[in-house]
Order: sequence, then C-alpha cells, then structure tokens
Amino acid sequence: MIVADANLVASLVVPGEASELADALQQLHAEWVAPPLVHSELRSVFGKLVRNRACTPSQASELLTVALDALSDSTVAPSSGRVLELIASSGCSSYDCEYVAVAEELGCALVTFDAAVLKAFPSVAIHPERMLAGA
Repeated sequence: MIVADANLVASLVVPGEASELADALQQLHAEWVAPPLVHSELRSVFGKLVRNRACTPSQASELLTVALDALSDSTVAPSSGRVLELIASSGCSSYDCEYVAVAEELGCALVTFDAAVLKAFPSVAIHPERMLAGA
C-alpha cells in the first residue's frame, strides 16, 4: 500500500514522461490510498486540461473516472490536528500535509513528484523513481 498524491494518480491516465513511472508503480503496489481531497485535486488537474483545450469536458470526465478507479475508493481522512502540526513544522500547504498525515497514520510511504514535499518530509515522502529503484 502507498499513499499517492493527485499528480501521481493523474499520471496513470494523462500521457507523459511520468506515465511510465506511475504504471510501473501500480504494478508493484496495487493498493493506492489518498485523503478525500484527492477528488477535488484531480478535478482541478483535469479542469486545467479542459481549460487548455487538451481535451473536452466529456473526455476529462472519463479520464477522471479512470484515475479515481486507481484508488479503488480508498480514501482516509487525516487527523486535523496532525495536519496543522505538519503545516507548522514544514511550511507546506494543508493539502500536501493531508497526504503526509495519511501516510504517517497508515505507516506507509507517500509517493509524490512534489519537490517541496520530498524535501520537507524525507522520512515519509519518496519520489516514484526512488520507490521503484528500492523494489
């Protein structure tokens, strides 16, 4: 099991250089979880594709559904108190700290491309390439 942030989840269905990493990671770790805010963050990712005319709203909706399927409806709400502690100690956003708090609570890694999160939380956050290299 891993905690996957929205960009990693989106990489499963949006073609790009991160797609291969996301696919390989899903083969290695089939169970992905995230905080409930992942739904809103994914809507934002796919909304940007619509706004940039990279796809239609209908196509984006289909991609969003496929991306959410990767989570198998596995969302875990983090402790608000822990999220606030993480914000205070790191300076990262509340959104980023929700992913970290879930990873801590479940005792698993947060897999992310986010450089700021990787730097602020080296004991919990790991880049997909490093995760795959350690497998």
